[in-house]
Amino acid sequence: MAKNQTRATAGPPIKVLVVDNDHGHAEAMAESLAKIGYECQVAHAGAEALPLLEKHAFEIVVTDLVMPGGIGGLELLGEVKQHLPDAEVILVTGHGTVESAVEAMRRGAFNYLLKPLDLAQLRAVVDNAARSQHLRRANAELRKRLDEKFGFEGVVGESEAMRGVIERLSRIAPTDASVLIQGDTGSGKELVAQAIHQNSPRKARPFVALNCGALSENILESELFGHIKGAFTDASHDRVGKFEYADGGTLFLDEVGDMPLATQIKLLRVLESGEITRVGSNEVKRVDVRILSATNRDLETAIAEGSFREDLYHRLKVVTVRLPRLAERRDDIPLLVEHFVRLHAKRHHKKAPGVSAAARRRLLAYDWPGNVRELKNAIESMVVVDYDGVLDLDDLPEQFLAAGPVDETGETAGNLSTGTALADLVGKSMSDIEGLFIGETLKVTGGNREDAAKMLGIGERTLYRKIKEYGLN
Repeated sequence: MAKNQTRATAGPPIKVLVVDNDHGHAEAMAESLAKIGYECQVAHAGAEALPLLEKHAFEIVVTDLVMPGGIGGLELLGEVKQHLPDAEVILVTGHGTVESAVEAMRRGAFNYLLKPLDLAQLRAVVDNAARSQHLRRANAELRKRLDEKFGFEGVVGESEAMRGVIERLSRIAPTDASVLIQGDTGSGKELVAQAIHQNSPRKARPFVALNCGALSENILESELFGHIKGAFTDASHDRVGKFEYADGGTLFLDEVGDMPLATQIKLLRVLESGEITRVGSNEVKRVDVRILSATNRDLETAIAEGSFREDLYHRLKVVTVRLPRLAERRDDIPLLVEHFVRLHAKRHHKKAPGVSAAARRRLLAYDWPGNVRELKNAIESMVVVDYDGVLDLDDLPEQFLAAGPVDETGETAGNLSTGTALADLVGKSMSDIEGLFIGETLKVTGGNREDAAKMLGIGERTLYRKIKEYGLN
């Protein structure tokens, strides 16, 4: 049967099983659906359909209600829900009653049609079922992209740069090595540290984070090693430090480059001996802690300037991970936008809004000096102020206004392109340019082929064919 894209969906053709003991009727239904792009297979009895359900991932089943052989439409409906719980079942019968229709819907049928069958009505009902399957596909693909294929326990990214980071994390996490995470402010260093911990043998033990740049020397030492009652003026009781609290787990030292030199010496001693002493105490305690640290400073320059110890640096950087700036991984912006929209909609008890193509273009074009953190905050602002269920240009935060006036397409006035410069296209073939623009448009729409087709001014079937032709993901 035909394997073209259906008019109701984007992506691979929807697989349909048609079951009817009337051979002519079954073939007529299958041919009618195949003409509009569905991939159809026919069975002429319930018993004949059962092995097909076990072998093939049908997404829609159209079956007669009354068939000889002991397996009718309702029985087949039960088998479908057992083997293919996400498939939609449409029952067709010439013996329709209110009771049979109610029973079919109660058991999970998508719809119920009466003979003599109107093929236009059949197509319309199957199209509706296909839309349901298309939405299920899209949601499943998004979850897969976020949680498995392009994610490492919450680290979101599908760009080449982030795939390299994620692959490196997968090799680092199972070990006990100290890791130095480098990256600009807002690039997600603590999230990466949490990912390493959650994918390590220590994941059942505490993950403890401490910002070394936000505390004075005395308070930082107390936070790290703890203190005993009377150790200093405000020490009214004994306190467990981060090292003790993280025993058996992971301690994340953020902004370690801002740690005072005196504290660096004490930290180095702990890393070498595995022992800590609370402030004001002489009692030595052994601890088993994996150290992850992060900084946005160039520690080698700090060593040359005398503000960071070289021996501590080498202790902390057994393995290094460098996080790219968001501007270096623009391919990840559409995926991050979808992720943050859902995250903040749930947090603020709102229905997840859509994102207009113009807003997507503007978000993709922005330089993001604050990196992923700035994008996360921008999307939260847009979700909070949105009132019409679509994040559009009027929902953009103030920093976008400072970048210049924005037109209705999402471009800043004066910008010719948000992607490849015109000069870069000179000398390329027309097919190369077409493939490039289709790929960039898909990025802007977050992979939404319907929006991409509208932006490009072509039909969805044409877009699907060109995606296959140019090998685009």
